[in-house]
Amino acid sequence: MNTLIAAVYFSVMMLALDSSPDAQKYWPQWRGPAANGVALHSNPPLQWSEEKNIKWKIEVPGKGLSSPIIWGDMVFITSAIPTGKSVSSSQESSGRGIPPSDELDFVLFAISRADGKIMWQRKAVTATPHEGTHNDGTWASHSAITDGQHVFAHFGSRGLYCYDMQGKLLWQKDFGDMSTRNGFGEGSSPALHGNTLVVNWDHEAKDFIIALDKSTGKELWKANRDEPTSWSTPLVVMHEGKPQVIVSATNRVRSYDLATGTVIWECGGMTMNPIPSPVHADGVVYVTSGFRGSSLQAIDLAGAKGDLTNSPAVLWKHEQDTPYVPSPLLYKDKIYFLKVNSGILSCFDAKTGQEHYSRQRLEGIATIYASPVSAKDRVYLTSRDGMTLVIKHGPTFEVLASNKLDDNIDASAALVENEIYLRGRKFLYCIAEKS
Repeated sequence: MNTLIAAVYFSVMMLALDSSPDAQKYWPQWRGPAANGVALHSNPPLQWSEEKNIKWKIEVPGKGLSSPIIWGDMVFITSAIPTGKSVSSSQESSGRGIPPSDELDFVLFAISRADGKIMWQRKAVTATPHEGTHNDGTWASHSAITDGQHVFAHFGSRGLYCYDMQGKLLWQKDFGDMSTRNGFGEGSSPALHGNTLVVNWDHEAKDFIIALDKSTGKELWKANRDEPTSWSTPLVVMHEGKPQVIVSATNRVRSYDLATGTVIWECGGMTMNPIPSPVHADGVVYVTSGFRGSSLQAIDLAGAKGDLTNSPAVLWKHEQDTPYVPSPLLYKDKIYFLKVNSGILSCFDAKTGQEHYSRQRLEGIATIYASPVSAKDRVYLTSRDGMTLVIKHGPTFEVLASNKLDDNIDASAALVENEIYLRGRKFLYCIAEKS
């Protein structure tokens, strides 16, 4: 990476969640400091197994697909833990997923990075879900987010909870009950910038996006939306000195002024069921979806206002082999994306849309829900059966290592310093080189 590209890339990273060094050092939100899957200052292991480079491994009570977030010496994850009390057998799912059957404790865990011991846990609420979730889903799929002073645990229809770093509840918010498409459940995580916390609420009834004061939970603004269910997490970017929050959805990708909630621009072209979150670098935002179709669009933010559909603001687009569940990885000058949920990878030049390679089959990987992550010129791709393939960042495909764990893994990895955190269906792993 030449000096100019490095400078631009670092400046983009610093416009993420927080400009403080700690925010860049740790993994404070879904997809890392800049919400693009990149750990700029991390040097994680290249190789591991159940017998090699496992710093610690703990069994996590309950079920959850939320990804780990890290600040200081703490790892935060959420989980839904059965209380042992079942609901009436007359209650059925509203769709094709798993019907609700158990009363659950919705819990935030703070776990020590040093040894994996639980430092504290807080039960946010005990509730029986009002509807089902996808067969592969859980009722704790929203990732937490932190600024190093607060940690926000979002449980969707069960509420949003703000704690301090010692686990004291500061405030909570109830947005009502979602009605998701086919009863497939919930999963969009909050976004945070400065003093503003943003929650997107797209479902099959009245939907909206809402901004809250992070310290008090007070509503700053609320904008109504007209979208079917989406699972994409909002992305906050700085452009021309002002923050805007970008949300991907079926009908339109929209950008809102973070200060007022006013729509700045919108763009059509996504498929149904948008799950991947947008990524951004150097004034361009990339949006993808891949259910019953394929769509990747690179949208130039320079002068972007109004309806951008099929306008010159769409710098390039690609309509094959885009992801359904995993978000794309934007690393330096390249964008990586998977085909639907399969182990088939493409790598494009982010600025031009030129293909470096496509439809590259990943050996040993059948299906993927976890989003790719990267550090130290390496890309980490983790499959549903616990295989992580490490490839070299660059225009040609090169495998550096294959690493297998015993657990099934759908949550995305977190990279901090020399460690990788992988949350499986049963276990949470901390992976680090042993001296």
